[in-house]
Amino acid sequence: MSGKRSIFEDVSDTEKQQAVQPGMLDRGRGGARKAIRAWLMILFALVVVMIAVGGLTRLTDSGLSITEWRPITGAIPPMNEADWQSEFDKYKQIDQWRIQNQWMELDDFKFIYWWEWGHRQLGRVIGLVWALGFFGFLIARKIPTGWTGKLLIPGALGGIQGAVGWWMVASGVTQGEGMTAVASYRLATHLGLAFVILGFLAWYIFELGRDERDLMQARRAKEAKLFSLSTGLLHFTFLQILIGAMVAGIDAGRSYTDWPLIGGQILPPDATMLEPMWRNFFESPGLVQFIHRCAGYLLLIFGIIVWRRGSSSAHPQTRFAFNAAFAALSLQVVVGIVTVVYAAPWQIAIVHQFLAVVVWTLILRARFLTAYPIVTSIRGV
Repeated sequence: MSGKRSIFEDVSDTEKQQAVQPGMLDRGRGGARKAIRAWLMILFALVVVMIAVGGLTRLTDSGLSITEWRPITGAIPPMNEADWQSEFDKYKQIDQWRIQNQWMELDDFKFIYWWEWGHRQLGRVIGLVWALGFFGFLIARKIPTGWTGKLLIPGALGGIQGAVGWWMVASGVTQGEGMTAVASYRLATHLGLAFVILGFLAWYIFELGRDERDLMQARRAKEAKLFSLSTGLLHFTFLQILIGAMVAGIDAGRSYTDWPLIGGQILPPDATMLEPMWRNFFESPGLVQFIHRCAGYLLLIFGIIVWRRGSSSAHPQTRFAFNAAFAALSLQVVVGIVTVVYAAPWQIAIVHQFLAVVVWTLILRARFLTAYPIVTSIRGV
């Protein structure tokens, strides 16, 4: 047992106290943050491609070409002419072929089949990439503390998305009901869930791009009012995306091609022709397009308000993030008008949908920076 020592006594080299190591907080959290972030970025890119392929599947009227939901065996496409003919015969039993596509030959059917098969196959690829990454990091014990539950969310939502996708397709795979497309509200649910998944992935990528200590310090400088405004803008944008999906679901974008009037009037003609009244909000092309236009104008006005507030942030990177988000939103409004005027050709319509992804992501980025601002010193300004 060592004897008493004076408080002024020097500590010998052999008895030197362990020095405090910098970055202990981040070490304590553990995990392969950079590798996980790279994996999430791959998933993010795949989901963006999935949204684009889904949009093209809708624009080419290919979504009902596969009339069954076979999560496992459906990964194998028809391998011979007999298989192709069998799939074509199943398609001939539904209303879309009977009412709209009786002109189709087998080669025409193959074109729409490959679009839908590719869309479903990409969903399987995304699920596989998520599973390999998640369980790989879990087995290797490389997931940071507190992140296991977070990383489960995209996978769980992806599984739900597959079921929602079939729920959507089932609404159009009908016989004798006169349906030639999927229900617009189910299409909106399917697209909305894709954007929710994209939102989680983007937020996690932003978080993992900075270490825990940095995020904890940045949280103290949170701009609460601007965070609330950007949250409101995010929700409003999400609502507009859902309305846009309903427009696409009933081809409302091709119904009236004049602007700023709609059908030569302020209110579209025959906007409430359907009975009961509530059906018009989902199925009336004029009313649905009118709602989408009005929501777009209101979103732009609210975007200006949020942008002006964001421009007054004390943090340069936050100001830049709001500038970028507003620029993308403004461009989206212009492309939306062009889409209507040219009757929504697929080349312009898909750009409109892709820009929705850009706007969504940039608003999320701006919102993240209000919650975790990057503080710049006076010297760095």
